[in-house]
Amino acid sequence: MKKPKLRELGEAIRAVIKGPYTTKFPYEPSIPPETFRGIIVFNEDRCICCGACVQVCPANAREMVDDLAKGVRRNIHHQEVCIYCGQCVRYCTTKDAIKHTQEYDLAKLKREGYENFVEKELAYCEICHKSFATKAHLLWLAKKLGELAFANPNLYLTLHEDLGLIQPPTKRGEIAPYRSD
Repeated sequence: MKKPKLRELGEAIRAVIKGPYTTKFPYEPSIPPETFRGIIVFNEDRCICCGACVQVCPANAREMVDDLAKGVRRNIHHQEVCIYCGQCVRYCTTKDAIKHTQEYDLAKLKREGYENFVEKELAYCEICHKSFATKAHLLWLAKKLGELAFANPNLYLTLHEDLGLIQPPTKRGEIAPYRSD
């Protein structure tokens, strides 16, 4: 008759005293560690739709779409493509517009519901009327620069328009004026 190995005997005694090592996952929730990278959510108040997260995403799970009919720029995150590497969180311009949650259950029955997005109002050039950034991005830059923002007309006008000190410029037709309003 073979004798049991001492290590196996020790594990059996520990299992009887402490209980099984495995968790009761379906019946009790599993709590992930604090540094777990779960589902990514936007902080809509802090996101400026600058596009930094779109540029650093290795899986191309993010895209920036300009809807000229509505006058908004949409920052879209496709969760079904995302590899949850955390590059978008790390390189976020405002540092707190994107964050990982502790939620890890990504399984869904339908394809809908994986997409989350943020929409911000576009800023247009006064002369050529093409979009070049969002107003939230310009406001963030103006507040970050402080008094140096007065050196740039776009930042100056956007900041004062947000404060209600000036009216937004109106379109004057096909011919661009020599100087703006």
